[in-house]
Amino acid sequence: MAYSLSQSTLHHLPATVAVPAYERAALSPGIVHIGVGNFHRAHQAVYLDRLFNKGLAHDWAIIGAGIKPYDAKMRQTLANQDWMSTVIELDPDGYKARVCGAMIGYADVSVTGLIKALLKPEIRIVSMTITEGGYYLDPQTGGFDAGHPEMMRDGQNPDDPQTVFGALVCALKTRKSLGIVPFTVMSCDNLPENGKVARQTVVGLAKLMAPETADWINQTVAFPNSMVDCITPATSDRERDMASRRFEIDDPTVVICEPFRQWVIEDKFSCGRPALEEVGVEFINDVSAYELMKLRILNGGHSAIAYPAALLGHTYVHDAMRDPVIGAFLEKLEFEEIIPTVPQVPGVNFGDYFRKTKERFANPEIGDTIARLCLDGSNRQPKFILPTITDRLTAGSPIDGLALEVAMWCRFCAGTDDSGKPLQVHDENAKRLQENALKAKETPTSFIAMNDIFGSLSTDEKFIATFSKALAALWTKGTVATLKTYVNG
Repeated sequence: MAYSLSQSTLHHLPATVAVPAYERAALSPGIVHIGVGNFHRAHQAVYLDRLFNKGLAHDWAIIGAGIKPYDAKMRQTLANQDWMSTVIELDPDGYKARVCGAMIGYADVSVTGLIKALLKPEIRIVSMTITEGGYYLDPQTGGFDAGHPEMMRDGQNPDDPQTVFGALVCALKTRKSLGIVPFTVMSCDNLPENGKVARQTVVGLAKLMAPETADWINQTVAFPNSMVDCITPATSDRERDMASRRFEIDDPTVVICEPFRQWVIEDKFSCGRPALEEVGVEFINDVSAYELMKLRILNGGHSAIAYPAALLGHTYVHDAMRDPVIGAFLEKLEFEEIIPTVPQVPGVNFGDYFRKTKERFANPEIGDTIARLCLDGSNRQPKFILPTITDRLTAGSPIDGLALEVAMWCRFCAGTDDSGKPLQVHDENAKRLQENALKAKETPTSFIAMNDIFGSLSTDEKFIATFSKALAALWTKGTVATLKTYVNG
C-alpha cells in the first residue's frame, strides 16, 4: 500500500527511500524561496536536505512563498504533507527516492504574506525561481522595463505593491528603517547574469517606489550570479503512479529528475550563507563563463531539438535524440555555431560537456517531453538562442543553423506539424505568435518583426535573409529534408 506523505508516516516507508536523518522540529528558517516548483524542490531544496543530513546549517531551513493562484495550490498540498516533498532520481542504473525535509513552512500566498515573511530578521537569503520571463526586462536594452504596466502600478502605489519585486523593495525599505541587516537576493532562474538581472529590477523598481532607498539597496544588498542545472520534467500521473507503486508514497506533487545536479554561485552574500560547498555546490568569484556555457550549450541545445522534434511528431526528448537527422543537426549546430561563442571555462572541455549533455538528453528514464521544451518560446529564445546569433553576426560568422532553429520555432508556432496534425503553442504570446507565424509563410519578416522578442535582429539583413530561406525550405520541403540540407551542406 502507499502511505500519504507526512512526518508521521516516514517510518512506514520502505528502507529504499531516504528520509531526513535530522530532527526537522529543530530546524529554523534562514531562507525564503519564491516560486516553489519542481525545479526548486529537485535542486536547491535537495542540496539543503543533504547539508542538514550532515548535521550542518540547521538554521537555514526554507520557507516557501509565492503570490500566484498556483502557489496557493502548492502551499495547500505541501501543508498536507508537513512541507515535505518526494524526489525521485531517474538513474538508468536504478531509481532512487528521497523525502526532502528542507522546507518547514510556507508564507501566506499574498503580497502581504510575502512581505511579512521577508521582514523576519532570521531570513538572510531570499531565493527565487520565477521563470526567465518574470524579471520585467526591456527587450531592446536588456535592462529594467520601467514602463511595464505592473512596474508602473507598483511605482505609483509604493505602500500597496502587487508584484514579487514590489514586495522585495517594501521589505528591504522596512528592514533598513528597523536596522535589520538586508537579506541576499539570489536568483535561481536560467538567465545570463541572473544576479545582475535581479539587481537591476529591484533597484530599478526601488527608484520608482522608494527612491531614497535605491542607492542603499544597490550598495548593500548582494545579488550573486549563479548557474543552476538539473533536468526536471513536469509531474503527471506517470510520476505519481511511480511514487506509489515503486516506493509506496502517495505524493500528488512528487518530483522526478535526472541524477545530475550542478550549482555554481558567486560567493557574495549580504548576511552569511549555509556551507553548501560541503554538499557539492561550487562557490567562485565569477560565474559568468559557467552561465554562458550552460545557457548556450545545454539550454540552447534543448531549444535546438524541441521544434524539429515537435514538427516530426516526437513525444519524448529521448525519442528525438534517437532520430538520426535531429541528432546530426544538434551535433553540427553545437560544434560549428554555438560552442565557438562560449568563452573558455577553466578545467572544462566543451566537447566532453556537450557529450555529457547529449547523454542526459537521451536518458529514457526521465520521460521528459518535447512539449515541455517547447513551452514559453517567446521568453526562452531571447535567452538561449538569439544572443548567440547576435554574437555570430558581430563576428561575421555564419548563422545558418541558428537561423534554421528560429525558423523551426516559427514553423511550430504556425500550429501544425509536418503531417498536418495540430500543435499546441503554450506561450503567454501564443495568439500573436501564431498569427505572425502564419503570415510568415508568405512574408517571412512578419514573424521576426516582433521587435519586443527579436530586438535589433528584426532589422538585421543577414539574419532576415538566412531565416527567410530556412523558413521557405521548411514549408516547401519539410523538416527532414531541410535538416539534411543543413547537415550535409
